[in-house]
Amino acid sequence: MSVVCGPAIRLENLTLGYERHPVVHHVSLEIPAGGLVAVVGPNGAGKSTLVKALAGLKKPLQGQVHGLRGQRVAYLPQHAEMDRSFPINVLDMVAFGLWHETGALGGLDRAQRERCHHALESVGLQGFAGRTIDTLSGGQFQRALFARLLLQDAPVILLDEPFTAIDARTTEDLLKLLHRWHAEGRTVLAVLHDLAQARAHFSHAMLLARELIAWGAPAEVLGPGNLARSMGMHEAFDDEAPPCEVPEGPAATVQAHDHRHGHAHGHVHAGEEV
Repeated sequence: MSVVCGPAIRLENLTLGYERHPVVHHVSLEIPAGGLVAVVGPNGAGKSTLVKALAGLKKPLQGQVHGLRGQRVAYLPQHAEMDRSFPINVLDMVAFGLWHETGALGGLDRAQRERCHHALESVGLQGFAGRTIDTLSGGQFQRALFARLLLQDAPVILLDEPFTAIDARTTEDLLKLLHRWHAEGRTVLAVLHDLAQARAHFSHAMLLARELIAWGAPAEVLGPGNLARSMGMHEAFDDEAPPCEVPEGPAATVQAHDHRHGHAHGHVHAGEEV
């Protein structure tokens, strides 16, 4: 088993949003090198926005992300963002994981093609190489996407709701892959809704409700008090508040501000992506 040293990732007063209306704001924490992190919180808490920022797809309104410059990052978006109508077979889709070796137009040599087949075998899809992706079940398609992640061989892996709407057997098999990556020293973040999964399989948990409610060991972060607080903070936001004027000064940490009673921080227009 190869060992890949994933970086420590430090968020410094990180504020993310749309049209200057923060979705996630004033977040400061350090994810240890090789951490296996569950990102949890209510619907609309900003989990996907945070992961997109770490993937380089969302520019901060304020603050910084340290530790990812020059790193290869593998990102798996939600199922709803994936177009399965494109006429491509499973092998060719998985082969995109070798883009860092082949380039956009490069073909596969024999060794690379064998690696693609091995990746498919690793996720239980041997014999599926010639199938078109529109013929796969939800679980089979997710397995193929994980095979592509295997080929990317990235030290940082970001997963947005990787186990939503897939069968229990597939979830169990893919969780084993997460543990394999963790054992190899990769830094892995996964957006989850299943708190039992977070407690059982992850080294760290990040609880968001547009602000950082708690960070640390899952058993402590996902306690009843923090979960109740996350729901209360999320429900208290006023979508009609004016844009947030992000203050200068020391970064906020785990202690979230109180933005109830019409305070302008942390608001997002109704219907905007979170």
